[in-house]
Amino acid sequence: MNRRVPVFATLLVGAAVALMISLGFWQLGRQAEKTALLATYADATDRAAPVPFPETPEAIKRHLYRRSRLTCEEVLSQRVVAGRTASGESGYAVQARCRTDSGINVDLVLGIAPNMEPVKWRGGRVDGIIAPGANGEARLFADPPVAGLQATGRPNPGDLPNNHLSYAVQWFLFAGTAVIIYVLALRRSWRKTSPGKQFQAPVRIR
Repeated sequence: MNRRVPVFATLLVGAAVALMISLGFWQLGRQAEKTALLATYADATDRAAPVPFPETPEAIKRHLYRRSRLTCEEVLSQRVVAGRTASGESGYAVQARCRTDSGINVDLVLGIAPNMEPVKWRGGRVDGIIAPGANGEARLFADPPVAGLQATGRPNPGDLPNNHLSYAVQWFLFAGTAVIIYVLALRRSWRKTSPGKQFQAPVRIR
């Protein structure tokens, strides 16, 4: 039986499988890095010395969950969303968008209110904990809270996603599936091109 293996198709599938496997190992490396980073973040809240509020992506990554402080020079906007107090009770988290003394705009979580009514707060110095915000920015959870609000639950590094292991498994499964599909396609092609038994019509005897 002549079983020819198409060179171009085999090279193409091999390259795709190699890429998937390399992406799987890359995700495993990212998983190890993320685990170490989360462990660093878990220890960050125990460090008493505050750091300057981060303004660049590198500084944000380095200082997440550390204590910091800033001065809100102007309250640009305010909104109220569902939240929880430090003791776990339901309430409404008051968030504000501020222009700081350094000229940047920062999101603040001022504290927990008993209702959805906006609070009267015109800015000032805020001490708190740095946490991830929207669009890659950092935000500050006020600690202690301001404007007579209750303390909000502290930001938890455990809430950050660490899905790299599952992504790695997916890439390895994709690679294995591609190999299986290609082998089945080859076998099907070989069966079609292999010589079969000649059909002979029955001879009638008169």
